[in-house]
Amino acid sequence: MGSDSNGNQESGTQIPPSSSLFRYNSPLVQVILIGLVCFCCPGMFNALSGMGGGGQVNSTASNNSLTALYTTFAIFGILGGGIYNLLGPHLTLFAGCSTYVLYAGSFLYYNHYQHQAFAIISGAILGVGAGLLWAAEGAIMTSYPPVNRKGTYISIFWSIFNMGGVIGGLIPFILNYHRKDDAVSVNDGTYIGFMAFMSVGTVLSLAILPARKVIRDDGTRCTNMLYSNVGTEAIEIAKLFYNWKMLLMVPASWCSNFFYTYQFNHVNKTMFTLRTRGLNNVFYWGAQMLGSVGIGYVMDFSFKSRRKRGLVGILVVSVLGTGIWAGALANQIKTPPKILDFKDSGHSFAGPFVLYFSFGLLDSMFQSMVYWVIGALANDSEILSRYTGFYKGIQSAGAAVAWQIDNHNVSSKAQLTVNWILTTISYPMLLVLVLMAVKEDKGEVVVEEPVKQVAPSSADNNNNGSDAK
Repeated sequence: MGSDSNGNQESGTQIPPSSSLFRYNSPLVQVILIGLVCFCCPGMFNALSGMGGGGQVNSTASNNSLTALYTTFAIFGILGGGIYNLLGPHLTLFAGCSTYVLYAGSFLYYNHYQHQAFAIISGAILGVGAGLLWAAEGAIMTSYPPVNRKGTYISIFWSIFNMGGVIGGLIPFILNYHRKDDAVSVNDGTYIGFMAFMSVGTVLSLAILPARKVIRDDGTRCTNMLYSNVGTEAIEIAKLFYNWKMLLMVPASWCSNFFYTYQFNHVNKTMFTLRTRGLNNVFYWGAQMLGSVGIGYVMDFSFKSRRKRGLVGILVVSVLGTGIWAGALANQIKTPPKILDFKDSGHSFAGPFVLYFSFGLLDSMFQSMVYWVIGALANDSEILSRYTGFYKGIQSAGAAVAWQIDNHNVSSKAQLTVNWILTTISYPMLLVLVLMAVKEDKGEVVVEEPVKQVAPSSADNNNNGSDAK
C-alpha cells in the first residue's frame, strides 16, 4: 500500500523535515480529526449505551442488539485491519460511521413500536461498521504519531473522543431533566440529537488522509509497505492467532469492554433516576478525559527508558483498578434501598456517583495503556492496523458474551467478581509482553521488520501499483 505512479515505494522516501504541527498532513492534525470522528459516532454511541438499556425501561432489546453488535464486531474487528489496508481510510471510515446513525434510529423506532427486531438487525450492522471504524482508528492512533510521543497522542485522541460522551450525556440530561419518574424511556429528541452528531461524523471521516500521505516532522512517512492485496491480508490476519504477542494480549482484550455491562446496567441504570443517569454519564466520560491524559503522561514522560515507562504505567493502572473494584464490591454490599437522584438523595448519592466516575477513569487508563503497548510493538500502519483489529475483535467477543450473561439474569455480584478477576489476570500478561517485546536501542524501541513485498496481480499492474482510495 502506498506507491507512486511508477510503482516506487513512497514509504522509503525521506521528505524534508518540518516543524509545523498544524499541517493538514501532520500526525497531530490527523489524530485530532479521527478524534472528532469518534467524538461524533462512537462517542455518542457510548452516551446512548451508558444510560443503561439504550435509554429504555426494559433493557432486553438493548442487550439483544448489543449482543448482535459485538458478535459481528468480533469478526469484523479482526478482519478490519486487513480491510483498512485494502480500502484505505476514506472508504473504511465512511462505511463504518454510517452504521451508527442507523443504530440510533432503531431506538427512535423502538420508542414508538416496541419491536426489537429492527434494533437487533441494526446492532448487527453496526458491529460490521464498528469493526471497520476501530481498526482504522487504531492504525491511525498508534502509527501516525512520533515513536516517543504515542502516549501523548493517544491521550489527545481519547480526550476528544470522550468529549462526545460528555456532550452525549448532556443531551438526555437536559431533554429529560423534568422527567423524574424512573419508569420512563428517554424522549424522541434524545435519539434525534444522537443521530445528528453521528451524521456529522460520517461526513467528517472523509477528511482523514491515508498513512502514505501523512508526514511526520522528521520527514518520515507512516507506512513501510509497498502495497497490499487480499491474499496478503488473509495470511497476515491468520498469523495473529498464533502470534505470542497477541496471545498475551487476549485477557486484556477480552475484559476491556466486558465490564461495561456491569457498569451501565448494574450501577448507572439500577441505582439512579433517568435524568441522573444522563448527568452521571457527563462525569463518566469526563473522567475518561482525565484518565487518558494522566496515563499518557506516565507512559511518555515518567522515565527515559521506554520499557520502564510501560512497566510503571501498567503497575499504576493495576493498583488503581484493584482499589476501584474493591470500592465497587463495598458499594454492592451496601446498595441503597431506593433509586438515587442527584437533587433529592442528599449525601447517599455521593458514594455511588464517585464509584461511577472512577469507572470512567479506570476505563480510559486501561484502554490507553493497552493502545500504548500495541503501539510499542511496531511503527508501521499496516502492521498496527492488524494488531488493533485483533484487539478490537477479541474485545468485542468478550462484550457479546457479557451482554448475554446479563440477559440471563446473572447476579450483579457475580458479574462484578468476574470483571475483577479478568482485569487482574490481564496485568501480569501485559507486564510480560512489555518485558519481552519492547526492546530498546539508544532510547528507542526496535520496530518489527516491514511486511515482505508481495508480487502484485495483473490488476495491480494495471493500476500502476497504487493503493485503493
